[in-house]
Amino acid sequence: MAAKAQQQIDISQLPINQLNQLAQQVEQEIEFFQTSLTQLKLAQGKFVESQECMNKICPENVDKEILVPLTSSMYVPGQLSSAENVLIEIGTGYYIEMSVDKGKDYFKRKIEYISKQMEKIQPILQDKYKMKQAMVEILQMKVQAQIAAQQGSAQPPKA
Repeated sequence: MAAKAQQQIDISQLPINQLNQLAQQVEQEIEFFQTSLTQLKLAQGKFVESQECMNKICPENVDKEILVPLTSSMYVPGQLSSAENVLIEIGTGYYIEMSVDKGKDYFKRKIEYISKQMEKIQPILQDKYKMKQAMVEILQMKVQAQIAAQQGSAQPPKA
């Protein structure tokens, strides 16, 4: 796949309507990246919570009553039958049985991966905010200049 050649455009040279469209496009991109960042934070929180639960699985807790999460808000009573292996959902309904230590490592890797993805998105989002701010400032100046020009041409010449 051929890479697109990026072309820089001096936004101060764009007409108001094109500048407006570009600002709307950047706003949509900001919303997309904000949504992505929010979803990553939620996923990271779930992995952190799962990792914390793994820390509570120890031989002392075998045969003790526990609450097993069915959903994020519904739990059923259960009993910890083994402190050696756990069943972990790896996505789309697939589960793998692994040792507690491997489970902890799995969640640690997931948390690190998501953190790296968030670190990639944050500078992009900041750049988009700066772009939008620059566009808004230029748009305001152009609109003010257009209003001033219209008011100047509307006044009758002084004799």
